[in-house]
Amino acid sequence: MRSGSRTGFTLIELLVVVVIIGILAAIAIPKFSSTKEQAYLSRMKSDLRNIATAQTAYEADNQTYYNGVVPAAALLYNPSPDVTITLSNVTQTGWAATASHTGTSRTCVIYVGSAPPLAPATVDGRVACT
Repeated sequence: MRSGSRTGFTLIELLVVVVIIGILAAIAIPKFSSTKEQAYLSRMKSDLRNIATAQTAYEADNQTYYNGVVPAAALLYNPSPDVTITLSNVTQTGWAATASHTGTSRTCVIYVGSAPPLAPATVDGRVACT
């Protein structure tokens, strides 16, 4: 064995590894931000489906749909944190709702029954998002 030999990585090898890690991070970060927005949209869609169930239960008990602020004691439903639900076009035979989240500018909507559809919803009872 030689007494003067050194083992280890050179500075160039270490720089190449750092550059490769940087490139991988630059690819991964945008993927995570779009995943986060998809999570917000999923939360809003879920909340709209849940309020549809709560509205159905309310209508069965009161022969009309709930028309007021959400959340409320009269409607057994609470939206997820950071999600705002707004009811509109509420009549005895239909209603519409819009969900928004503080983390995104996109919104989701649903309409049921005789309520006029809110864009982009086109099918009764199906959630649609911008």
